[in-house]
Amino acid sequence: MIRQLLLASIITANLFCGCKENKKTSEVPVSKTDSAQATDSVLYKTENLIITRISDHVFVHDSFINTESFGRVSCNGMLVVNENQAIIFDTPTDDVSSKELIDFVTEKLNCKINGIIPTHFHADCVGGLKTFHDNNVPSYASKRTIELLRKKENVLALPMNDFEDTLSMEVGSKKVFVEFFGEGHTKDNVIGYFPEDKAIFGGCLIKEVGAGKGNLEDANVLAWSETVTKLKQKYPDTEIVIPGHGKPGGIALFDYTISLFKQ
Repeated sequence: MIRQLLLASIITANLFCGCKENKKTSEVPVSKTDSAQATDSVLYKTENLIITRISDHVFVHDSFINTESFGRVSCNGMLVVNENQAIIFDTPTDDVSSKELIDFVTEKLNCKINGIIPTHFHADCVGGLKTFHDNNVPSYASKRTIELLRKKENVLALPMNDFEDTLSMEVGSKKVFVEFFGEGHTKDNVIGYFPEDKAIFGGCLIKEVGAGKGNLEDANVLAWSETVTKLKQKYPDTEIVIPGHGKPGGIALFDYTISLFKQ
């Protein structure tokens, strides 16, 4: 295993040495064997999208959005893969990066995408939703998210399927779970949980350690800390926590977010 990880790191390093000469695409080819065993490595990188494997079944997809307040911001989503099936949490930020992710999952990982799940109604979660629909990927969102999207102008696509507070979906013989714990970053923010790898995608409800409070335009700062406390209490053995922006980590991200918004 160590030898394989070292080999994967060497391959990645060699391929990314040419980034300055070819800025548009720097993609690491992934064989079925590599994709099943290599962890904590960048598998795909372009100007629009970065895909990193962080556990046996879990990847982070990282795309970018330009904002007036914070400049160019990287935005995380989670990809769960098992037995040639996949589920994605949050679309990349636009149609181009979303198509890259779809192609990577279907062509490089040889997986069928069972669903795309936006974790709240902001553009960094639904920016590429139409592209997923155009590629016959069904979408699922909470009723709160769909209601909030209906109120927005120039929305190109609405999620196809809704749920109230919880949802479970199959990915191969395993399941992923989606749950609403309360308001925080938005009124509708939900999280994704994959028990097999003890991985939680907190989306923008969860902050990277050291991060500021970020965009509070639609936030409930009074409820935020309590919401994350409920999440931590339900899943105290979580090993992987992926925030909406910034570096993944462990349960320390829960603690940091709780303290950041504690009243």
